[in-house]
Amino acid sequence: MAPDTSTQIHNIGYRSYDGPRLGRAYARTSLFSQSLRGAYGLGRSAKSKVLPMILFAVMCVPALIIVAVAIAVPGYTDLPIKYTTYAVTTQVIVYLYLASQAPQSVSRDLRFKTVPLYFSRPIERVDYVVAKYAAMASALFILTATPLLIMWIGSMLAKFDFSHQIKGFGQGLVSVLLLSLLFSGLGLVMAALTPRRGFGVAAIIAVLLIPFGAVTAVQGIAYSTGNTGAIEWMGLFSPITLIDGVQTAFLHADSAFPGGEGPSAGVGVVYLLVVLGLIVGSYAALMARYRKAGL
Repeated sequence: MAPDTSTQIHNIGYRSYDGPRLGRAYARTSLFSQSLRGAYGLGRSAKSKVLPMILFAVMCVPALIIVAVAIAVPGYTDLPIKYTTYAVTTQVIVYLYLASQAPQSVSRDLRFKTVPLYFSRPIERVDYVVAKYAAMASALFILTATPLLIMWIGSMLAKFDFSHQIKGFGQGLVSVLLLSLLFSGLGLVMAALTPRRGFGVAAIIAVLLIPFGAVTAVQGIAYSTGNTGAIEWMGLFSPITLIDGVQTAFLHADSAFPGGEGPSAGVGVVYLLVVLGLIVGSYAALMARYRKAGL
């Protein structure tokens, strides 16, 4: 049989890419940036912006009211509440925000099976976990630190003592930074366990709210029966009471524990170690989870 001479190879101008290779650092930074923007609905549909923006506004409104009262009502020489008290008082808003945005950050990648695509590029498992963790913690820090900034600006407008206010503002920032790292880790671990967003939301709410309710009830019983020594130790079993204990022991905060007596500095060290252990443990759990999910 005669060979087919009709087949031809055409040079249509394709060539290999010879531009700069941006590598892992650029990919990691881009993933962090996109995840952080997505936590507030930026770059997504208008519907995706509604809930995070509403929660952000609701988080800031009490701070604006506090500032307005401090400025308008004569006789105030300080803000009505401490900077370290604000996040504990508005914890429900923090729960709702984390429960709505943590699954959005990681569950969608699992549901649509895009995680292996990430890992087929120069990005590695550690880059993905660090970027997602940092983005969620940054989003929570923005949510919890912005009201403190509003309060501090208001205190300056009211001409309160600068050194006292800047000290309280700094203590508040340290408190919400720890809160953001702890809550983000727990939230992302719960969300990464399932590709179903609804299950992730329920799991996050359960992990944050149920222990708090149980600890508060047991602490109340201990206080009413005179067993006050057990109150500070019971605070170790709930995320928000852990933060309350750390800031009471080291940041001169007012404790929300029954009787207003938080842990001493000695017990506060235990609180701090538990918080740091949970943060490191959350990171390790995410690394273990994506060892399997990236296959």
